[in-house]
Amino acid sequence: MEKLSDTGRIFYGIAIAGIGFPTIYYKVFPYILFPTQDFMISNHVILTYILGTLFILVGVCIVLEKKTRPVSLLFGTVLLLIFCFFYIPYQFMVNSNYMHLAEWENAEKELALAGGAFVIAGCFSEKNENLFTRFWGKFMRVGAIMFSIPIISFGILHFLLTKEASTLVPSWIPGPIFWTYFAGAALMGSGFAIIFKIKPGLITTLLGTMIFIWFIILHIPRVIVSPVADRGDEVTSAFLALAFSGISFVIAGAIKKIF
Repeated sequence: MEKLSDTGRIFYGIAIAGIGFPTIYYKVFPYILFPTQDFMISNHVILTYILGTLFILVGVCIVLEKKTRPVSLLFGTVLLLIFCFFYIPYQFMVNSNYMHLAEWENAEKELALAGGAFVIAGCFSEKNENLFTRFWGKFMRVGAIMFSIPIISFGILHFLLTKEASTLVPSWIPGPIFWTYFAGAALMGSGFAIIFKIKPGLITTLLGTMIFIWFIILHIPRVIVSPVADRGDEVTSAFLALAFSGISFVIAGAIKKIF
């Protein structure tokens, strides 16, 4: 199980670094990072270079196990602060459709990434711990829940937006509606299983495997065939899938520490 957790950590680190490269190349913020490109922050080229570089450095540190705990804690904290002080005010003060679950999708993706960072941080201990690292180290279980809630929401969206979601199923796979319902049920069941401790080790292993299969057969082909204008977002979406797969594997490998 420890090897599974290491695999998940590497997936997550590669994904975070991978999100940084299109940020620099396309000179735009990752679409999940802020509610809109112009909400409380200008789309400045220099900022995209800085942000992309930071994503790459965080990902490399996580993959190579260099200061993994403090880096993961800091990264997760920053994402959580953006969620609390950018996304939530935007949804309730600017977005008139905040009651629609789909409007929260990007915010929940960011929340899931933050939860994953906390779980990864909890897998490591530092020789010289301070009050800050000890405090956030307690949030391993909270991180798993932060990941589970978006997973449940994504599952619900498969049922609410079945027609739209079914178009993501590759054309060579028969029965796209069936697979859309199957994926939705699997996501919802996995999220509840983690929260209520229902065979979480087995469930998160299966969840990570399922999302990794999506990464291979769904996201990579979409990156290859997507127009240049949309390729940055497709690359980010692909790496998000890899990150979510990695988080699932980390949770599976760290079940004893979390529960």
